[in-house]
Amino acid sequence: MSKVAVSLLLSAATFMNPTTPNALSFEANAYVMTNNQVRVVVQKDADAVVTILLRNKSQEVLYRQIVGKKESAYAVKLDVDALVDGTYELEFKSEKGSIRKQLNLTTPPVQKPLRTIAMQ
Repeated sequence: MSKVAVSLLLSAATFMNPTTPNALSFEANAYVMTNNQVRVVVQKDADAVVTILLRNKSQEVLYRQIVGKKESAYAVKLDVDALVDGTYELEFKSEKGSIRKQLNLTTPPVQKPLRTIAMQ
């Protein structure tokens, strides 16, 4: 039975100098795809290092990727089909702050046929 990623919720947790609000050196997006994948995209300044983490509700790291200084963009498709139903967290972090996205995975219920037609 396949999993369906139902929702992504964004919460930005930025820890930086209060005189320069919204001064993250990167942008991060996650898109739910129909084929049991989540597409993750990071655009960043040349000097920034960004770490991407996927954690389960027990805070165990299931995926980790470091986007180095020389890369200005990074994209990956994460296959979530093998993960159990539940809540997961995607975190994108740099020295200037972090962005967290909540990922809720559910398996749709099996649909029973409403009507049966028999031919003789």
